[in-house]
Amino acid sequence: MASASPGSAAEAPHLRRALTLWDLVFYGIVLIQPTAPMGIFGVVSVEARGHVVTTILIGMGAMLLTAMSYGRMARAYPAAGSAFTYVGRELHPALGYVTGWSMVMDYMLNPMICTIWCSKAAMNFLPGVPYGAWVVFFALLFTTMNLRGIKASARTNTIVGVALSAVVLLFLVSAVRYLLGVPLTAADLSRPFYDPETFSMPVVLTGASIACLTYIGFDGISTLSEEVENPRRNVLLATVLTCLVTGILASLQVYAAQLVWGTWTGFPDVDTAFVHVAGKAGGTVLFFVLNAALLVANIGSGSSAHLGAARLLYGMGRDNALPRSFFGAIDPRTQIPRNNVILVGAFVLAGGFALTYQLGAEMLNFGAFIAFMGVNLAAFSRYWVKAEKRRVTDFVLPLLGFAICGYLWLSLRWPAKLAGGAWLAAGVLYGAWKTRGFRRNLVSFELPRE
Repeated sequence: MASASPGSAAEAPHLRRALTLWDLVFYGIVLIQPTAPMGIFGVVSVEARGHVVTTILIGMGAMLLTAMSYGRMARAYPAAGSAFTYVGRELHPALGYVTGWSMVMDYMLNPMICTIWCSKAAMNFLPGVPYGAWVVFFALLFTTMNLRGIKASARTNTIVGVALSAVVLLFLVSAVRYLLGVPLTAADLSRPFYDPETFSMPVVLTGASIACLTYIGFDGISTLSEEVENPRRNVLLATVLTCLVTGILASLQVYAAQLVWGTWTGFPDVDTAFVHVAGKAGGTVLFFVLNAALLVANIGSGSSAHLGAARLLYGMGRDNALPRSFFGAIDPRTQIPRNNVILVGAFVLAGGFALTYQLGAEMLNFGAFIAFMGVNLAAFSRYWVKAEKRRVTDFVLPLLGFAICGYLWLSLRWPAKLAGGAWLAAGVLYGAWKTRGFRRNLVSFELPRE
């Protein structure tokens, strides 16, 4: 490829700024998925003793504050959309590396928990096939799809998002019809928010630390900064609105589910509890419709997450943050990072047997909270510590977001903190060895010109 002359930079091809504010909001909702709270409903219900709505709302508060920090950092770096870039540039390259390493864990865990959930959901259709066989099937499915270079298009994702929204609406209508035939007292209606017999703040916060999985993915909006009209305004607004809309929809879903089921115990399978709630509200047809819809959604998410993990590892290998000869290799025929796809597949297979859905979700949130805390601190540093003009909100909001995310991070169960801590320790040890005690940067944070 011929290199462009110095004078031709202005005429070089570039991305067109065509996305509006509402394009971004719709993209963010599709990215998160309208059915996001359904997969974690049973786990959170048991962990928080029925206070699922409260955990969703606590999570929304934390995510709204963090979304503001993401949006403001997107103003500072409209050509980049990465937590590790924000942290590395604003705080310290070593902290950026730790943030990036925690993101690697998230990328690896996402296809794992999708595999676990898909295996459980598939057993609702064919209960005679053992769980282990389904784990092998879905791990191989995701690996094979990505080895062949198959990926979902934006239009397909939009269609899936609309279809899932229709399923959510179908469930809500069925739940309302069911509840109209059930005598409900004021105590019944308020119990999903507060039950004096089971309420405990530490227990609810532990549930909230898992419920934040509902919002994971909102930060993906910032990756479109180069294609957005007025990105310094719209990325911030879209990120906040996406979290707000997601929180409201999620609260409606889990509130209706809690009322239909009537208690926080007795689920036939805690991982697919919402499907059983749907069966109670709408009968066998809704049970299988919702089960099928969530199965398709998780196959799509698992495959995309598998590819994303492989690409992230490739990027780190290409930049020599990981051994380039393995992680930076591209298959000459398919033009995909084959080594990474197979490696991620092996991790997914092992994780399907070694982890529970709850532990995988908590470990994913362990890494996500580290990134969220880092972005809040980066926003505080840029807009308060280093800024010439300061406002009270520049001090309060990012520190409040950091504090809430930090408290939720600490509220995770010990198994998740131990497993996540071991992952971080391995990353720090590798980084220290690679950089001879962090005396040189492991990751470059150079950004393209806006």
